[in-house]
Amino acid sequence: MDKALQVSAIKEGTVIDHLPAERLFDVINILGLYNSTDMITFGTNLDSKRLGKKGIIKVANRHFEGKEIDKIALIAPHANLNIIKNYEVVEKRLVEIPEEIISIVKCFNPKCITNNENVETRFQVICKSPIELKCFFCEKITHEKEVVIT
Repeated sequence: MDKALQVSAIKEGTVIDHLPAERLFDVINILGLYNSTDMITFGTNLDSKRLGKKGIIKVANRHFEGKEIDKIALIAPHANLNIIKNYEVVEKRLVEIPEEIISIVKCFNPKCITNNENVETRFQVICKSPIELKCFFCEKITHEKEVVIT
């Protein structure tokens, strides 16, 4: 007997696919999805040829742009965004880490001006895998394990 798990389709919104399973809840948190009043469906530890195990998030009535996509890229640099309109995928986008990160990551250096005054953070991406960010102000390198998304 064939068994299939069915998850209801969304009419409008975004499907975030190919998330590393262990980062699924990080993505939910950094996007503030726990506050949403729209339907959100997520799955974790789903079989994936590319990742072994993956996570997926379906968010009704919401499309992600700019800094939100950059946040996803920092946590899950190989994720896909599928834009849904009228129950159809109208666009597929791979997230990618930009060359510069502005205002979404905290500098790990406690003496940095961005941690002591009202100054927007700014980093140059010097390595995408593993992630290494160079602060524009103090020039300290923030390594992937030290990245704190604001």
